[in-house]
Amino acid sequence: MEKMSDRASGLFGGLATFMRKCLFKVISVGPVPDHIAFIMDGNRRFAKKQNNPTGAGHKAGYSSLMSMLAHCYELGVKYVTVYAFSIDNFKRQPEEVEFLMDLMLEKIEGLLEKESIVIEYGIRVYFIGNLELLSEPVRLAAQRAMKATAKNTKAVLLVCVAYTSCDEIVHAVQESCKHKREEIQANGEIHGGVDDDKKTNGVVLRDVEEAEVSEKKDKLLSIKLVDIEKHLYMAVAPDPDIVIRSSGETRLSNFLLWQTSHCPLYSPSALWPELGLRHLVWAVLNFQRSYQYLEKKRKKI
Repeated sequence: MEKMSDRASGLFGGLATFMRKCLFKVISVGPVPDHIAFIMDGNRRFAKKQNNPTGAGHKAGYSSLMSMLAHCYELGVKYVTVYAFSIDNFKRQPEEVEFLMDLMLEKIEGLLEKESIVIEYGIRVYFIGNLELLSEPVRLAAQRAMKATAKNTKAVLLVCVAYTSCDEIVHAVQESCKHKREEIQANGEIHGGVDDDKKTNGVVLRDVEEAEVSEKKDKLLSIKLVDIEKHLYMAVAPDPDIVIRSSGETRLSNFLLWQTSHCPLYSPSALWPELGLRHLVWAVLNFQRSYQYLEKKRKKI
């Protein structure tokens, strides 16, 4: 009886895989998003809904994440960003924060196992955020994972931990100012003025030289948009094409505010552990429907 059940399960599993691949082939006829970002909302509500402890909701959320990553990479999405842990989440109950850190440590180490999704799809992993705020074991595990996957080129997973967009922008401004200060020091201090005997036809060139010095100073001291953008945590990836937030919420919650000015937000009512293939497909179909309009908007920037 068990063998028959296993055969039936294997048959249905194989059929589901075949149908999913066929579906993705059809979808791939249209434009496929290069980068999808997820706000994983609703783990705690899912646990409460199932009358389970909060930790069970977070574990179910991780399983949902693995399935969603597999669907995305199978579809041909190269970059996937997930909002795993906000800086504001440190304000939660200490027991929950400790549980999340322990779970994160366990799952980060699991990413490097031979049968993990990272190995299967050749994924390069980045941990994005103020990693100094993480506990030392988690921070070191994240650094090991980034180093171990640095040569993978087929796909990219960006995990935002100890992250908020405000912190990212402040960090980028600080780094830009620091870089500009070092650039000024490397070029030496710019002085104005002319020698008493520096004249042409009896006319001192002081005004001309001072204008040139002022122009050089302005050019050297100014911080441009490109300076900020290259110091953002997310500079390692293109801007998202779609943001998907579960649980029906339409807030970005301090997530990728700089990068999502022309990015559609899809917010299904399903809680994160309930999110499935159909939600991803619907989001991609909506993206394809508005693709031409979004491209025109981006080109105007």
